[in-house]
Amino acid sequence: MQERDNQERREDVYSKAVRAGKRTYFFDVKSTKGGENFLTITESKKKFSTQQGKFYFEKHKIFLYKEDFDKFSDGFQEVIDFLRENRGEIKTEAESFEQTSEESSTIDLSFEDLGKDDKTEA
Repeated sequence: MQERDNQERREDVYSKAVRAGKRTYFFDVKSTKGGENFLTITESKKKFSTQQGKFYFEKHKIFLYKEDFDKFSDGFQEVIDFLRENRGEIKTEAESFEQTSEESSTIDLSFEDLGKDDKTEA
């Protein structure tokens, strides 16, 4: 019993939950058996299953170990800085899709033209 309590205390060191719209991000600092800390970042998104008729949580998890903290932090900060400097210039995935859909809807295609180049070359 005491060993189990020690193991639980050893594993969970610190947690922070951040709610952001339909998503929740969990930042959990945990400890290995050897006492080394690492970070897990979990994205949890509430979804609805039409087959089961109920809500469920879709989760994605990243494990980040101490030897990668600085490189991860530097890269993450660089991307955040870029996003802040270029707010008006960056399109969301949905906006890019809408633009692509609009562009492709203006293209004049005719199925009768398919293969004409092959036949004229032969």
